[in-house]
Amino acid sequence: MRCLILGHLTRDIIIKDNMTQEKIGGGAYYSALALSKFCDVVIVTKIGRDFPKEWIEKLEDRGINVIYKFSNNTTTYELRYIDENTRSLRLLKRADELGFEELPSDKFDIILVNPVAGEISTKMLQSLKKHYLAVDLQGFVRDFDEEVHLKQINGEFLRGVKILHADKNEAQCLGNSKNALNLLKNSVEIALISNGKEEGVALYKGSFYRFVPLDMKIKEATGAGDTFLASFSYFYKKYTFEEALKMANAFTVIFLSLRNYDFSIREVMKKAKLVEVKKISSDEEINGLLG
Repeated sequence: MRCLILGHLTRDIIIKDNMTQEKIGGGAYYSALALSKFCDVVIVTKIGRDFPKEWIEKLEDRGINVIYKFSNNTTTYELRYIDENTRSLRLLKRADELGFEELPSDKFDIILVNPVAGEISTKMLQSLKKHYLAVDLQGFVRDFDEEVHLKQINGEFLRGVKILHADKNEAQCLGNSKNALNLLKNSVEIALISNGKEEGVALYKGSFYRFVPLDMKIKEATGAGDTFLASFSYFYKKYTFEEALKMANAFTVIFLSLRNYDFSIREVMKKAKLVEVKKISSDEEINGLLG
């Protein structure tokens, strides 16, 4: 299976517990690592000439093909953690937007669009909808001031997307709970709305579900949504919706507890049996899901 990931690799400056660490990041990075367990992965990105060569080499060592063009800057974020699930973000530098000329002409089984700083245009997204397309909403709803804030958007451009991921706050950028859920119901086949360690919401072909992530001790939450979306996109190719949802939850929580992807699918399948998924039928309950 071949998987294409579009989005910026980033330089992340992480401040936590009075310590500062600099490392590679970005939704494309975590999604690529997750999918590399199952697929031949290609990342298309833009980076500055200051981007450490060894970061690219480590991805290539995992069999990930990184296609990049140089930009004036590397997209650089400062992530300041308040606790394991709460952080503030500042965008320090931004690489150029990806252009149509960067898109490979090869065929892919999954195309995953995971922007972090508006580097994917809605026009480019439109051109990809004939494919098995998974999208993370985060890069489309971020607004950049002294800190990164979320902004309200018109989500009509999402129509035709197969799989969409957003966290609860990002989903609220599509309107109030009722309007946002109606838009998703009429736009995408599947929506995955995560909420950290708390109960999440999933939409599947017009029906809504609640899911409860496994309770495991985690070191930090960076990359959680990216891993969830990537692993679900693969599992949904192989399993039913509910099976894929449970397995993606288990896969993500195991990653967060270990902070690596060196674990077996057997372990994922074992943990997946413990994930709770419940279909919702009450209109009142559905309308309050994002409240």
